[in-house]
Amino acid sequence: MADAAEIQGPSASPARRRLRRAGALLAGAPLLAGLLQLTAAEPAQAAPADSVSVALDSLTPSAPTEDDTLTVSGTVINNGRQTVTGAHVGLRVGPLLNTRSAVDGIAQHPNDLRGVTGDEVGGKYTEKFSKLVPGVAEHFSISVPVDELDLGKDGVYSFGVSVSGKTSARPWDQMLGIERTFLPWQSSEADTKSRTTFMWPLLSSVHMTARTGAGERQTPVFQDDELAKEIAPGGRLAQMMDLGRDLDVTWVIDPDLLAAVDAMANGYRVQQPDGTSKAGSRENQDIAKRWLAGLQQAVAGKEVVALPFADPDLASLAHTGTSVTGSLSHLKDATDVAALTVKTVLHVTPTTDFAWPVEGAVDPSIIKVATSAGADRVIARSDSLRESAGLSYTPSAARPIGGGTTAVVADARMSTAFEGDLTKADSSTLAVQQFLAQSLEANVQKDEQRSIVVAPQRMPTASQAQAMATAVKALQDGNWSQPDTLTGAANAKPDPDATTRIPSTSAYPSSLRKQELPRSAFEQIADTQDKLDNFQVILTDQSRVVTPFGRAINRGMSTSWRGQAAKADGFRADVLSYLDNLGGQVKLIDKSETKLSGRSATIPVTVQNNLVQPVGHLYLRLSSTQPTRLKIGGKAYDEQPVEVSGGHSQSVKFTTSANANGRATVLAQLYTEDGQEYGDPVSFDVKVTEVTPTVMLVIGGGVLLLVLAGFRMYTQRKRAAARQEEGPDEAEADSGDASGNPDDAGDRLSGESGSPAGAAGPDQPGDPAPDTAPESADPSGAGERVDR
Repeated sequence: MADAAEIQGPSASPARRRLRRAGALLAGAPLLAGLLQLTAAEPAQAAPADSVSVALDSLTPSAPTEDDTLTVSGTVINNGRQTVTGAHVGLRVGPLLNTRSAVDGIAQHPNDLRGVTGDEVGGKYTEKFSKLVPGVAEHFSISVPVDELDLGKDGVYSFGVSVSGKTSARPWDQMLGIERTFLPWQSSEADTKSRTTFMWPLLSSVHMTARTGAGERQTPVFQDDELAKEIAPGGRLAQMMDLGRDLDVTWVIDPDLLAAVDAMANGYRVQQPDGTSKAGSRENQDIAKRWLAGLQQAVAGKEVVALPFADPDLASLAHTGTSVTGSLSHLKDATDVAALTVKTVLHVTPTTDFAWPVEGAVDPSIIKVATSAGADRVIARSDSLRESAGLSYTPSAARPIGGGTTAVVADARMSTAFEGDLTKADSSTLAVQQFLAQSLEANVQKDEQRSIVVAPQRMPTASQAQAMATAVKALQDGNWSQPDTLTGAANAKPDPDATTRIPSTSAYPSSLRKQELPRSAFEQIADTQDKLDNFQVILTDQSRVVTPFGRAINRGMSTSWRGQAAKADGFRADVLSYLDNLGGQVKLIDKSETKLSGRSATIPVTVQNNLVQPVGHLYLRLSSTQPTRLKIGGKAYDEQPVEVSGGHSQSVKFTTSANANGRATVLAQLYTEDGQEYGDPVSFDVKVTEVTPTVMLVIGGGVLLLVLAGFRMYTQRKRAAARQEEGPDEAEADSGDASGNPDDAGDRLSGESGSPAGAAGPDQPGDPAPDTAPESADPSGAGERVDR
C-alpha cells in the first residue's frame, strides 16, 4: 500500500509547550555556541548506539486516554568503558505518524540515535542517576499524567525513553541511548471503528501414535509425555486457555489436540525407547481433566473454528501430494471427523468451513486443495495476496475470488507482530505497542468501517501468548476498534477496489516450499492406506483398527511436521510397521513335506489368529502346481471360507487325489472376499506313492497264508498236549492212524536231520511242539502232523 507521507507533526501545540521550547533554546544558546566552535575544530560524532542501552519493560496503559497517568519502567545499562555521570532518564514525545510505513521504520530501528526523537518532557518527569557504572543495570520508573505529554491530534505518536549524561571523553550533557516505541492516542470514541477479528490458535504438535492397548478400552499410546507439560499449570497451552478465557477472540482449534488430551484424561501409555510402553501418571490424567474442563468454560459463547483433524499441510498436499492417488481423500476424512471431535469433547458446534494454509501463503493449487474438502473460506495473508491497485488504505479482509470461495485476508503487519523471542519484557512491550500502533493507523486511514483479521503464528510460545493477550485486551479497551468473529469478517461487504487476484504458483515463498512434505511422504501414506483397506475387511470389529490408524494417517500429513523431516519420516514408518505387525497376526502356519499313499487323502492347513478379535471374510485357497499328478478337490485348486476366533488357530481340510507317483508342490494362500491376497503364501511338497491292484492282491494273499499257518500251528499244539495226557498206547494208536491216512502225508513236517517227510524213525525224532509238556521228554512219533 502506498503511504502518502511518513511523518506529520501535531496540528496544534499548547502554549505551555511553546514556552518550554523557547526557554530551552535560550538556555542552550551558550552551549550551542561552544559546540559550534568544537565542530569547527573536529567533526562531531554521535555517541555509539550501544554506549548506554535502554530497555522499556512496561508501558501502562498501552493506549492511554485523557485522564490516565502513563507509567514507564525499565532498565538502563552502561555498555561503554567509561562511567557516565550526571545521567538521567527522560521521556520523549515524537511527531505524529500518519502512515503504517512510518510505524515500520521506527520498529525496525528502535535504538537509532539519528532518528527523530522528539522533545523531552523534562521537569520532574525524569529519573536521575549520579553515575552509571559500566556493566551495571539500573532500574527506572517514571509516571506522568497524560495531559503533561501535550498530545494533540488523535493518532500514533513516536514515543521514546532516552538516557543522557556525561563522560570523561565528552564532558557535556548528551543523549547516550534511546528506546523508541509508539503511543497510540485516541482521546475519545472514534466516529468509525474497525471491526477486528483476532484468531486465537489452539494447536500442538503430534503426540499420539497408532498403537493402542489390546484390551476393550484400547488404551492409546503416546510418543512422549510432552503434552502433559504443555497443559500443566504454567505450560504453553494452559496459558493459552487461561488468557483466552477473558478475550473476545475466535478460537481456532485442531481437533487432534482435543482428542489427545481427552485420551490422556481417560488413561494412556507412553512409548519407551526399547519399544515397550508404560502407563501415564495419574497426576497427568488429572491435569488433562482440569484443562478440558477449563477449556469448555473458556469457549462457551465464543466462535470456535475447527481445522481439519491434525491440521493437514494444505500447501504440501497441493504441491506434492495431489500426484499420489488418494491423498485428497484424507483431507476430506480429516474434515468430516473434525466437527464430531470438537462437539464430543467441548460440547459446542464448531465452524468447519475455513481452511488455513501455512502463514496464509496461497496460490491457485492451494486454493483448489483447500476447498476440495468443503471449505469455502480460505485464510490468506496480505503479504501473499498483495494489493496491486495502489490503495492508500487497508481494505476489508473479505475478498471474493471466484467459484463461491472467499479469501479472508489477514493483516500481515499485525499478524506477525508477536513473532520472535518475547521472553524479555522489553521485546514483549515493543511488540504490543507496535501492534496497537498498526491497528490505530489502519483505522484512521479511512472513514468507512472495515474488517481487520489477525492470524498469528500457529503455536505461540507462552511469552508470545502473554503479549498477544495484553494487546487484545488493550484493543478491546481502546476507542477505535470493536471485536468481531471470523465468520463476521468473512461475511462483511468486500471492498470493490481490493485485489482478488491469487498469486501464481511461482510466487509461493521458497522458504516455505523447502519445508513441505515430499512426495515420498504421501506415497508412504498411500501404502499404509492400501494395507489398512486390505486388513480391515477381515475384522469383525473394524473400528478397533480403522479409527486409530485413520487418525494416525491424518497426523502423518500434519503441518506441525514442517522443519522436522526426520521425525515425520519416523512417525509414518512406525505407523506402517505397526500395521504390518497387526496384519501379520493372522497367518498360515508353515507345513513340512506331506506323504500321500493311495489315490486320495485329506490335507489339513492351519490358519492362526493372534488378534484379540475374531476374523472372517477370508478364503483359504490350496493350489497344486502339478495338477496332472495331484489334484485338490478334483481340480487344480480348491478354496474354503475361514473364520477364526481371537487367539485361536483353525485347521482347514482339503481332499486331494493322486494320478501318478512322485513329488508335487502345493501352495496355500489366504484371500479376502474381494479377491485380494492376504499375507504371505505357504508352500510345501506332497510325496505321492500310488499302489497298483496287482500288488494289492499279492499282499492280500500273503496275509491270508500267514493267518492259515498260524491257525494250524495252534491246533497242532493242542493235539500234542492232549497226547501227553492220554498215555503211550493211545499215542501210538493215534500215530498209526495218522500215518495210515494218505491225505495227511503231505502235511508232515520234516525231521531235524533234514530227511524227507515220513522217513523219521525212532532215532530221528520230529520237530517238537513249543508248548509240549515239560515232563514228557520222549521224542515225537514218526510222521506226526502239526496244524497251522
